Amino acid sequence: MPRFLMMVRADERNAPAEGPSPELMQRMGALIEEMAKAGVLVDTGGLLPTAQATRLTWSGGQLSSTDGPFTDSKEVVGGYAIVDVSDKAEALQWAERFLRVHEEFWTISSEIREIVQG
Repeated sequence: MPRFLMMVRADERNAPAEGPSPELMQRMGALIEEMAKAGVLVDTGGLLPTAQATRLTWSGGQLSSTDGPFTDSKEVVGGYAIVDVSDKAEALQWAERFLRVHEEFWTISSEIREIVQG
């Protein structure tokens, strides 16, 4: 079965300062539990803000390092899930359900990409 990486993208400037609500965390926990019981969830996690990140860049044979926050980034990856599903359609269904657990004031997207097997 193919594996897919579902990256959750958010605009850090518009995310609630207090973070996810307890109700959102409860709904997300229930969905993650359902995915685990269904046998499709390989791994999942949230990421700390870019203010606590470092970006390494390789360009022109030179390595550079930049500490966050990254003001040039409109959207950043805020979390991820790796799922082992029958096809892309099933991965899209799980990603849609994940997005729908969020309250209406959230503006997030999920990029779904198949992981190369080999």
